[in-house]
Amino acid sequence: MGSPISGIKRFLFWDYPRAGWQYDVMVGLILAFIFLTPREWFRDQPRANSVVMLPSEHGDTVFWMDAEQLSNTPENSRAVKAGALLQARTGKKYHVVRLEPIVDSEQEIKGFMAFTAP
Repeated sequence: MGSPISGIKRFLFWDYPRAGWQYDVMVGLILAFIFLTPREWFRDQPRANSVVMLPSEHGDTVFWMDAEQLSNTPENSRAVKAGALLQARTGKKYHVVRLEPIVDSEQEIKGFMAFTAP
């Protein structure tokens, strides 16, 4: 039996034979950590896409954009910024004709509808 430091050193450097019980315990600990650790510990929550193309009529293209995308942009230059974001996201150049804010019941902006022309 080795010293405790030797055991820790072997554990850190994964120095056990593959068919040994120590190897199986280490793999079990890793799998338990992966599957049993709550997601909140890492603040890893799924997020919706920040730009989504929506179905539209009359040949126009409509996008929903998250409010965070345009939050620090002055109101008079939001359409230009929205067009640049759409081009960066899709690779196509879009001309934003109209940008409508989507608000909730407390009048907080939750997103924008960007209406584009071909």
